[in-house]
Amino acid sequence: MIAQLQPQFMTPQEYLEWEEQQPIKYEYINGEVFAMTGGTIPHNDVAINLTSALKNHLRGKGCKVQMADAKVGVSQNGPFHYPDVMVSCDSRDQKARKVIYHPCLIVEVLSPGTEGFDRGKKFKHYRQIETLKEYVLIDADKINVECYRLNEKGKWELTSYSLEEMGTEVEVQLTSVDFSCPISLLYEDVVFYEDTSEKTPDL
Repeated sequence: MIAQLQPQFMTPQEYLEWEEQQPIKYEYINGEVFAMTGGTIPHNDVAINLTSALKNHLRGKGCKVQMADAKVGVSQNGPFHYPDVMVSCDSRDQKARKVIYHPCLIVEVLSPGTEGFDRGKKFKHYRQIETLKEYVLIDADKINVECYRLNEKGKWELTSYSLEEMGTEVEVQLTSVDFSCPISLLYEDVVFYEDTSEKTPDL
């Protein structure tokens, strides 16, 4: 999804109250709000595939699986983002109505217009969440998954899953929620663009 800068400057509380009255979603970073727009169909398909698999896996285990309409707060003062998929198994989030503050897993499906932000500043924000154990980036234009995991030394380690590199079916592991699945499941029913000149950019 692409974020577009808006002219308002708000406190975190002003943002939370103001956004409730808006017809679209807005992210909040350092007092500024950014309008969120829709992604591509492949982007949406990937997010639905993962969300469905995680929901089935975590049913009855006290975890909440959320998609793009759920907001995550890095702290009470922000930043506030809308991840494509996230999971919280923290009791403090079980009755949350507006914001999730304690996720263990956050997933972003990459779009051309947001890839740099997802890899850079957004990941920097997410790393400030004490409960976060894994940050996953899924490419919507080819079969490729990158998983950043927090190790026992407090360092983020990258594990890549790609059919291009491995040449056979790959099992994706998400250790924060004790989940694994074939990488093909994440891309079920996803149609890739063969000619990049025909791609419709996010608006």
